[in-house]
Amino acid sequence: MRSIAFALLLVAGAALAQYPSKPIRIVAPFPPGGSADFTARVIAEHFSKAFGQPAVVENLPGAGGVIAAERNAKAAPDGYTLIVGSTGIMSVNASLLKNLSYDPAKDFTPVSLVIRVPSYLVINPKVPANSLKELIDYARANPGRLTYASAGNGTSQHTNPELFKSMAKVFILPITYRGSAPAMAALMSGEVDMMIELGPTSIPQIKAGRIKALAASTAQRTRAMPDLPTIAEAGLPGFDAFTWFGIAGPPGMPRDIVMRLHAEIVKAVAPPETRARLEAVGAEVVANTPEEFAEFQQKEAAKWAKVVKDAGIRPE
Repeated sequence: MRSIAFALLLVAGAALAQYPSKPIRIVAPFPPGGSADFTARVIAEHFSKAFGQPAVVENLPGAGGVIAAERNAKAAPDGYTLIVGSTGIMSVNASLLKNLSYDPAKDFTPVSLVIRVPSYLVINPKVPANSLKELIDYARANPGRLTYASAGNGTSQHTNPELFKSMAKVFILPITYRGSAPAMAALMSGEVDMMIELGPTSIPQIKAGRIKALAASTAQRTRAMPDLPTIAEAGLPGFDAFTWFGIAGPPGMPRDIVMRLHAEIVKAVAPPETRARLEAVGAEVVANTPEEFAEFQQKEAAKWAKVVKDAGIRPE
C-alpha cells in the first residue's frame, strides 16, 4: 500500500512540475466589455507571462451565467479550465432559480476572490430625475412606466434593482439582456430608463456624460466617486449591495495546482499600475486565499437567500 501511495505522489508531483503544459482557458460568463470579462483579461494577461503558456479568455454568456457554470461543473479538474465566479453564479442562483443544474456549494473549487465592485444607480438623461428621491417619487407616480436593464436572472443587475424596488415600494419593469455591456448600451440609447450597474462598466459612461449617476449601492461612499451619495444616504437606509469576481475551477482540483494559481493571481494584482487600473474603474482589490474565498462564498449565499426572501423575489 505504501508503494502505491508513493507512486501516486510521484505522479501528482510530476503533473504539477509540468503544469501548465498547454493553454489555460478562463471562462467569462458574460459578453466582452463587462466586469467579468475585465477580471478575466487582467488575470489571463499575467498568466500568459508567468506560465509561458497562453491563457485564453472565452466569453460564454447566457442564462445569467448558468451556461458557463454548467460547463465549469463538468470540466476536468486539471487546472486548464477556470471560470470567473461571481455573486450570481456562486451565491445568488441557489436561492433564485428553481431546478438549478449545478450546485454552487459543490461544483466550484475556489481559488481566489480577486475584486469586489460597487455598483451605481444610473439613469438615462431623459428620465426626469436629478436625485434618488426624485426618481422614487416619479416611479411611485407612474407605476410600470420606468424600466431597468438586467444582465440576467441572478446577476447583480437583477437582484440589486429588485431589492431597490422592494425597499422603495415602487414598480419598475425589468428588461433582460445577455450581459452588462449590451444592457448598458440599451440604457445609453434610451431603450431602458435605469440600471444599477458595476463601476467598470458605468463609470466611464458617467464621466462621458452619456448616463446620469444618482447614488452608489454600497453602505459607504466609494473611492472612485466619493462625492456621490449612497442609496442608503439618499433615502433608503440599510441598502448595501456590491458584487464580486473571483477565479474558481471545477470541483476536485488538486490542492497544489490551486495554490500555484492562487500565488500567480496575487502577483497579477500586486503591481501598483494594475491596482490603479482596477481602482480607476471602481474595483477594489481583494486577492484572498482559497479558504477565505470559500468562507466568503458561503456567507454571501446566506446573505442573498435572506435578501431574496425578504424582497419577495420568486424563484424562476
